[in-house]
Amino acid sequence: KLNMHKQKKNKPRKTKIAKDKVAQVVQILAEHYPDSKCSLNYNNAFQLLVATVLSAQTTDERVNKVTPELFNLFPTAIDLSNAPSTVVENILKPIGFYKTKTDRIIKLASQIVQNYNNKVPNTMEELITLSGVGRKTANVVLGNIFSIPGLTIDTHIGRIARRLGWTKHKDPVKVEKDLAALLDPKIWTITCHRLIDHGRKICTARKAHCEICPLNQLCEAAFNIKKIDKAKL
Repeated sequence: KLNMHKQKKNKPRKTKIAKDKVAQVVQILAEHYPDSKCSLNYNNAFQLLVATVLSAQTTDERVNKVTPELFNLFPTAIDLSNAPSTVVENILKPIGFYKTKTDRIIKLASQIVQNYNNKVPNTMEELITLSGVGRKTANVVLGNIFSIPGLTIDTHIGRIARRLGWTKHKDPVKVEKDLAALLDPKIWTITCHRLIDHGRKICTARKAHCEICPLNQLCEAAFNIKKIDKAKL
């Protein structure tokens, strides 16, 4: 009975310590990346949605190079839904998988016109019905356009979350669930932007620069990245 009592007593304490540690990480990220924001260029919900779909398996920087011409020629869902696929393919060639992405965004535009009265929907349930849109893309739009809390689990966030010990999973949906239990919904969107910036600048996939990382005292993987990453596979 005594042992059982101790176990019950210790559980909340471990959870509290974990959340205190998470809060410290969040605060440090806020101090180091105060101006973090979505790195895709866009002027409205439709443009952000399309740009995010295009960003799959490429960089935001590359997407930003092709979207000015794309949105200049096809600024609305109606315009893009009627766009000649050969013209769109030619614009998207530099970002790779251009044929597949052309099909996706033209179909996406048609769905918005036909099913949502030419307006980008503002719920997860509706957004994921659109061509090429999964939870990550939906959360990008919800958080940055509609101010609806969302966790955008990309490769950077997944990698850093595992290294920090916030999750053991590689499945983005499971990572999202773990982070949702640790973070206040009010800071989901901005914290994701900051984690992405941190993943691009310091905690990279190829090399984690632990020696200059402001989180190295709070990170389970600090100075032992290869071993931790391998264990999480």
